[in-house]
Amino acid sequence: MHINQHARLSVAPMMDWTDQHCRYLHRLMSRHTLLYTEMVTAPAIIHGDRDRLLGFHADEQPVALQLGGSDPAQLAAAARVAEDYGYAEINLNCGCPSDRVQSGSFGAILMESPALVADCVAAMIAAVAVPVTVKCRIGVDDQDPQTVLPDFLAQVSAAGVDRFSVHARKAWLQGLSPKENRDVPPLDYDLGMEMKGLFPHLHVSINGGIGSLDQAEGFLASGFDGVMIGRAAYHTPADVLLDADARIYDDPTGRTAEEVVHLMLPYIADHIAAGGRLGQVTRHMLGLFQGRPGARGWRRHLSENAHADGAGPQVVLAALDHVTRLAA
Repeated sequence: MHINQHARLSVAPMMDWTDQHCRYLHRLMSRHTLLYTEMVTAPAIIHGDRDRLLGFHADEQPVALQLGGSDPAQLAAAARVAEDYGYAEINLNCGCPSDRVQSGSFGAILMESPALVADCVAAMIAAVAVPVTVKCRIGVDDQDPQTVLPDFLAQVSAAGVDRFSVHARKAWLQGLSPKENRDVPPLDYDLGMEMKGLFPHLHVSINGGIGSLDQAEGFLASGFDGVMIGRAAYHTPADVLLDADARIYDDPTGRTAEEVVHLMLPYIADHIAAGGRLGQVTRHMLGLFQGRPGARGWRRHLSENAHADGAGPQVVLAALDHVTRLAA
């Protein structure tokens, strides 16, 4: 399957959430959904601990690296390193609204500099053979999205990018916190659909406020090429991902949440044997049974016991007992 087909559904890059443990869990739930790393800055890759920043389990594929930065040469160098690590796609972040990102002149602030973004992606495309994509907002602060977004897409696609994930909200860099920027600015899905009409040759995924697989199917039916889901895929992963293969990719070979837990146990054992802690993995599993009988007991048992010395797979099995007892 081509990566653009995988991109019919993707799990958004989310700081502090979509680490390799989260992605491994999500891959067990959907074989085909495109997964993204947390954003990693280009300077960190060039100067930092690459194995820690970029290492991932081969079973996570297809997985894309999201890069942050605004220096074409740095981004090209980081993209080359990422390609060597085996990532299937390199994505440039033009949407993150955090203060830390602004001070580094990357993220959503790049919506104000489409020519610079075009230079950045052109350098990355020249450096790697894997696809280079962009995740953006519809504008920032006082910009008019109706003007800004088509100009941004035109300039950046002319540099060679043919797949964009559009978070259908403005980012308010003045006056709103990063958390508020995920909820407060109004969503404009219609503008995203207008962009698909203006640029029919581009693969456009819509992102922002999408909470269910039903919604995702609706957006695909309306003409979007892909749907990117963030927090719902993290907090209620079973609702979003367990049926995704059957409903989005016409692959009926799904798993149950209980089967996924059992498949996580060898991974957890390996992580602990390598010096890791149980809680580093199970924090991503808390929402696995959301809405089902026993979900509270599952969450509570993991939360109270995952950080104890010697905690391992047996803690997960004891937590699962809260669910299976009530299902019996």
